[in-house]
Amino acid sequence: MSKARTAAFRVLRAIDAGNADLPAALARGRADLDDERDRALTMEIVTGTIRWQRSLDYLIEHFARRPLSKVDADVVTILRLSLYQVLHLDRVPASAAVDDAVDLTRLARKPSATGFVNGVLRSVVRQRNRLPFPARPADPGDREMALAYLGVTHSHPEWLVARWLERYGFDVTERWVRFNNEPPRLTLRVNRLRGSRDTLRDSLARNGVETEPTPFAPDGLTVTAGNPLRAALDGSFVVQDESSQLITQALGARPGDTVLDLCAAPGGKTTAIAADMEDRGLLVASDVRPRRMRLLTQTVKAAGAGHVRLLQVDADGALPFRPVFDRVLVDVPCSGLGTIRRDPDIRWRRHEEELSDLARRQTALLERAAAVVRPGGRLVYATCSSEPDENDAVIEMFLRSRGNEFTPVDLRPELGERVRPLVNARGCLQPSPQHGLEAFFAAALVRVR
Repeated sequence: MSKARTAAFRVLRAIDAGNADLPAALARGRADLDDERDRALTMEIVTGTIRWQRSLDYLIEHFARRPLSKVDADVVTILRLSLYQVLHLDRVPASAAVDDAVDLTRLARKPSATGFVNGVLRSVVRQRNRLPFPARPADPGDREMALAYLGVTHSHPEWLVARWLERYGFDVTERWVRFNNEPPRLTLRVNRLRGSRDTLRDSLARNGVETEPTPFAPDGLTVTAGNPLRAALDGSFVVQDESSQLITQALGARPGDTVLDLCAAPGGKTTAIAADMEDRGLLVASDVRPRRMRLLTQTVKAAGAGHVRLLQVDADGALPFRPVFDRVLVDVPCSGLGTIRRDPDIRWRRHEEELSDLARRQTALLERAAAVVRPGGRLVYATCSSEPDENDAVIEMFLRSRGNEFTPVDLRPELGERVRPLVNARGCLQPSPQHGLEAFFAAALVRVR
């Protein structure tokens, strides 16, 4: 039996049981595998199975002729990961996936279910060119059919595609769900404290890693071949999504500034700000949990940023600073719904009713950050969410509560021509799948008094 499939089963079972999140379960599951190919296949099976979970469950119910709640949880996991391989991995023979599924069922001590598992999978294999998924509606205005197609066929929660359908219409929503189901490529940001993007690209090439410049972020490289994490180039880059790289451009930190990065861990944006400041001035980077501070410390140390000061702060209450900062970045904890392509489990972990509570906490964080901005200083609020509840609504609520103390900044004149198309009509940075990027948000505000 394939070691990768066995490891994938154990990882998925741990996630489904609530014993670990995706990154932690994957790290543990891959640690016992010696072969790099097995580790890669395990990650592919796990992330792909989670990405396509709703579509896979739809097929299980159809071919099993019973609701999912009537099928043993371990058997559901085995069927999901096996169906994913049969339908989405061309290099995996269907017969091997089916045989291993039967063996996995025995391994899970469910021998009585082996015939059931074999039967469901072989039925799907026979009909995989004519599967009964909801078809693309001839009339996109048929909301019920559109939601079934976008949600079931493209494996997204119905509440989320309903929101996007209402805001953007059918065509944009269809492009969005297709984007989210594309496996993302690895994106790097050069550490300009140690060298240029061109220098990094040449160094990676000498280590067998091929890259291409990111279309919007000036310090980014997208990996097209090879594994940069095996190259001996410590501190010369960080792994960072292109949309995330763009957030610090809204901050506009300069050499000699006094800057606060409030929710700084794991440190990607902190080290980008440090590079913008050319390691001159004062950059305070803070977070609330000890584990997050350890991650932040490691990142800053590897980057070689000498002017960064690290400080753990309390989760609530006033910050231990006076209003002296020229620039403050508050990259708030959010739903993460803009990063579904890179974090496929988010689509199933988040629920619509959470958004209002998140927005309240985000507004409170923004208020804390605002208190330490000097008059004339800039406050940048950022999320990795697609939803206006966490973006525009939070900014509007904050501005109403502060009277004329802060005023919005239109980022269009400030950002270069390359980035300007990512700025929305309100002057906020808002890359999205419509630009081929994850959905992030950044609003810049200036304290006028």
